Amino acid sequence: MKIKLTRSYKSKNGNTVFVYAVSGTQEQLEAFAKAQGENHRTDELTGAPLWFTTRCVGQSGNLIITTNGKVVPDMSAFDQAASLAAQYGGNFGDQLARMAAEQLLGGGAKSVAVEPKAEPKDEDISKL
Repeated sequence: MKIKLTRSYKSKNGNTVFVYAVSGTQEQLEAFAKAQGENHRTDELTGAPLWFTTRCVGQSGNLIITTNGKVVPDMSAFDQAASLAAQYGGNFGDQLARMAAEQLLGGGAKSVAVEPKAEPKDEDISKL
């Protein structure tokens, strides 16, 4: 099942709650409704099923239903990124983590162009 962030709000106890619209096949949505039980909610305007969590999983992602019937986000891509960053460590690990975070959170990997510094002209050097 796919999820897409629709909004967030502060609960009565001050926690931020993230609200995701759920989409999938009819079979998946029926399984989702069954797993959610009395906590199953739908969007009043679109009728799309909603999933609520206090842990943001990015702009979009996937849900899975465990063998125990719990609805949880598929965090395997996050786990893989963390593992790679930890394996390499240092500057390379930091860069891997940064790029993975941008991709996982919907920003996409961005390359940064660095312009080379201009060589000083002879007349500029004489002023020093």
